[in-house]
Amino acid sequence: MNWKLEAEAKLKEIPFFVRPAARKRIEAMASEAGLDLIDETFFESAKAKFGQK
Repeated sequence: MNWKLEAEAKLKEIPFFVRPAARKRIEAMASEAGLDLIDETFFESAKAKFGQK
């Protein structure tokens, strides 16, 4: 799964101990949506779906 630099930077704002799980979950959501690139907009919408602001 490819990540735009902006989305990768947002991912780094997530605490390191949950970051791998968050990455897997966001990538799974992108895959289900038929995407192969995660941008900042998708990252924010995925993050909102699992209760983070």
